[in-house]
Amino acid sequence: MTYILVINAGSSSLKYQLIDIDEENVIAKGVCERIGIEKPTISYSPAGGEKYEKECPMKTHEDAIKLVLDVLTDKKIGVISDMSCIAAVGHRVLHGGEKYSEPALINDKVLEAIEECVPLGPLHNPANLMGIRGCMAAMPGVPMVAVFDTAWGQSMPKKAYMYALPYEAYTEHKVRRYGFHGTSHRYVSGRAIEKLEALGMKREDTRVITCHLGNGSSLSAVKGGKCIDTSMGLTPLEGVPMGTRCGSIDPAIMPFLMERTGMSAKEMDTYMNKKSGMLGISGISSDFRDLAAATEKGNERASLAREMFCYKVKEYIGAYAAALGGVDAIVMTAGVGENDAYIRETSLKGLEYLGVELDFDYNNACPRGREVEISKAESKVRVYVIPTDEEMTIAHDTDKLALKR
Repeated sequence: MTYILVINAGSSSLKYQLIDIDEENVIAKGVCERIGIEKPTISYSPAGGEKYEKECPMKTHEDAIKLVLDVLTDKKIGVISDMSCIAAVGHRVLHGGEKYSEPALINDKVLEAIEECVPLGPLHNPANLMGIRGCMAAMPGVPMVAVFDTAWGQSMPKKAYMYALPYEAYTEHKVRRYGFHGTSHRYVSGRAIEKLEALGMKREDTRVITCHLGNGSSLSAVKGGKCIDTSMGLTPLEGVPMGTRCGSIDPAIMPFLMERTGMSAKEMDTYMNKKSGMLGISGISSDFRDLAAATEKGNERASLAREMFCYKVKEYIGAYAAALGGVDAIVMTAGVGENDAYIRETSLKGLEYLGVELDFDYNNACPRGREVEISKAESKVRVYVIPTDEEMTIAHDTDKLALKR
């Protein structure tokens, strides 16, 4: 058994999974929450065991890492005898700028590059660095790998990633489309391509549109396994409307509202990222399950929010079909894409002109948590629901780079 620890550090949280990469099994997982603030807690769920949750002091991410290692090696509830059982650590890192199009074995140069990208990922990159440094302090000598969320978008052609601003915005300030959810898009597009290859297609000819739909949502156009366009931009704000993010809007709206409301630039950023999207339209919630329940009770704004979301998803699918010169498969993934049959149906209905023939009955009845095809046998475009697995992808990347197997 070869154990790899996967870490996803946020500003005040740290998610973790211990994976046996030989068997591709999750041995244990959990999250440290409220790091550095009141009532920090750690949760821990060993495979086949009971969930453990405890309030523990956690001033820093280094404290959180030590607690994670403590529960993993605990004599009563732990799953490994000691820290030496962990062969390597994989870290999800939000932003690698233009320097990294692949995962990287962490060294001083990589840490410096992550630091340099802090202005591009001010909320996430500092937290990612804290997670990495916390692991390095607690686990000296253990090899570690950074898997960059933005690496996926580095294969986009310049015509797709550039904005029509004065060119100096790019050369001096690195303003361009980067895209996010890259590890998820890479995983599910790879699975879809394997299915198309089984049908006789050549990998280099495949045209896939991946729809990562959740509280944060993005779509990618994938040609021959490479991203040629993606909906999120310089930041995760661009694209379809999301749980609390507005998605793409007329940029003149910002100075218009700032002038009339007196909002500062920081307040406008919060307005678009935290108060908009499904929450802003419905006035109820950012959770699609809450919107569905409210819609059933006749709430028109909740219904409108869902309709707006599906309309924009459909728009991007049409645009990406044009960019790809056609489409062979569409993939639905992430929390909403995997579990909300209404969102899938409404987003895909009306795309028959592209060759999409959805099996509406099976879409409503298909099992959750499994890879399924929801298109009819005669459909020219295959439509798949593929549960994403970013952690396992990070573990495989770490195995390949750090353990060189």
